[in-house]
Amino acid sequence: MVALLIMEIDWDKIEEFFTYPIVGSRNTDGFHFDTWMLILAVLAILITTLVLRGIKKVITRKMDTTDKLKFDSVFKFFNYLVYIIVVITVLHSSGVKLTGLLTASAALFVGLGFALQDLFKDIIAGITILTDRSVLVNDVIEMNGKVGRVFEVKLRSTRIVTRDDKILIIPNHLFMSESVYNYTQNHPKTREHVLVGVAYGSDTELVERLLVSCASQQKGILKSPEPFVMFNDFGDSSLNFGIYFFVRDSFAEPRIKSALRFAIDKAFRENGVTIPFPQRDLHIISRPSVNEGSNDRGND
Repeated sequence: MVALLIMEIDWDKIEEFFTYPIVGSRNTDGFHFDTWMLILAVLAILITTLVLRGIKKVITRKMDTTDKLKFDSVFKFFNYLVYIIVVITVLHSSGVKLTGLLTASAALFVGLGFALQDLFKDIIAGITILTDRSVLVNDVIEMNGKVGRVFEVKLRSTRIVTRDDKILIIPNHLFMSESVYNYTQNHPKTREHVLVGVAYGSDTELVERLLVSCASQQKGILKSPEPFVMFNDFGDSSLNFGIYFFVRDSFAEPRIKSALRFAIDKAFRENGVTIPFPQRDLHIISRPSVNEGSNDRGND
């Protein structure tokens, strides 16, 4: 029964189906693409997809959510490269002559390369950032005078929210060419300071106690490490001090400094410590007038 069914199959039609030309013809030297090649390409893509999913599942099995998101961005770019290589390999192994197609594609890619060089630089820099972990989500960074908290890192750009609650989109290649200050990479604590000048003749020990007391009582300033005072310099019109302290939320640092300055001003007023303003001493030298000089010579 099986033998009869096999004999009844029209193998010529099956061969005709698989060799049906979709693009071009097998009898020509140019590019051609038939049904069999299409089936092979689809099967290759399906198998490649399953293999890539398995690899991704194994690698990300023990990663946390943040690391998984970063790995997904890099893995997507890797997927595109693998699919292109698989398709070209399948077509070449199926007898497709790709010489003309590759020649035309090479010229096209050269033109696109010049046009999209910034895009490629962003993607390469994005992969470097994600793998090097130089910038992470929730890091507080400063670039070109702009301070913000990172909330998204992608292949092409990094997004931060500034202290003004504005979204700043930074192309990733700038991280490779510009200086970036990462306030929280080593640990979440950062050292800040507030500078203040007092009048000459002030009790410096009293000034130190007041500054330390204000910083110790200020909300947002850490108790450990303890705040400390440095006598920075003898200024033109003031004795210059600095109160140094640590905060955990660098993003809120301007508000903490502002509140501390209010507290210092109040404490100085209550204890008779004067904050001087810049001043200059003018010495007026009087010279004898012209008439007085003439009279003196006449009397002589």
